[in-house]
Amino acid sequence: MHSYLGREGIGPRELLTIGRAEVEQYGGAVRSGTVADVERISASTLRLALADGSTVDARRVLVATGVVDKLPAIPGLADRWGRDVLHCAYCHAYEVRDKAVGLIGSGAASLHQAQLWRQWTDRVVLFTNDSVELTATSRAELAARGIAVVSGPVTGIEVSGDELSGIRVGDTVVSAQVAVVFPVSVAQVGLLAKLGLRAEEQLMDDQIIGATVAAENEMGMTTVPGVWVAGNVRGHRAQVIDAAAQGGRTGAMINIDLVNEDVRHAVAVHPFTPELEAEVTERVLGVRRHGLTL
Repeated sequence: MHSYLGREGIGPRELLTIGRAEVEQYGGAVRSGTVADVERISASTLRLALADGSTVDARRVLVATGVVDKLPAIPGLADRWGRDVLHCAYCHAYEVRDKAVGLIGSGAASLHQAQLWRQWTDRVVLFTNDSVELTATSRAELAARGIAVVSGPVTGIEVSGDELSGIRVGDTVVSAQVAVVFPVSVAQVGLLAKLGLRAEEQLMDDQIIGATVAAENEMGMTTVPGVWVAGNVRGHRAQVIDAAAQGGRTGAMINIDLVNEDVRHAVAVHPFTPELEAEVTERVLGVRRHGLTL
């Protein structure tokens, strides 16, 4: 895991272990399990059914289920994902700097991606993969930066000694140590569809690059009462540190929302009277006000 200040290079599971221990030291509970269903049982309560048959009732639900990266349907690609099949120059490029990079095109956004990876190596090949339309401007930009172009559909990758060695176009194999793709990152919110929460497609240069949940405000509130979102589920570009920051802000706002609900409920149950005010004052401060005898 990269770009997390103070935790550079830490394993993701180690970060989870540390974080969960910190939650527990403040009295929080971390429960392992898989949510199988979510339903609304009242205006203010949502019920989560777990795969083990148990249930959890909650006044608010924070969805932080992240995304699933859908890769191009190229044989062998998924097996190398996260190893030498990569996607983000900000996340991975430093570790593979100066290597031969083959960027498998999937749309206009791949042109921008190629230029980012060119910062880290002078051996970048853009495979159009019958998905990238090259204009006179884009050809000039690629050539000026020394990025080679290979036309035709990518049909597979080559692996030698458990390392990627090439990208295949028809009967030709072009040497490459790293394959770069542009996955479509889709938010995991299927369980909440019946509550009205859905992922909306995100576009870049008319290319679908993901599907995320739209929040009503920057704090993560959705259009579904009681349901909030944070992290990649609401923005697939967020790195771990961004997702953590969102979680912190959203958690605070959920707490404020709950407090406001508690205030409304308390006022409904205990309408204001001078007698009530005097009773509270005496109980909390130990003094009497307004000359009332209690």
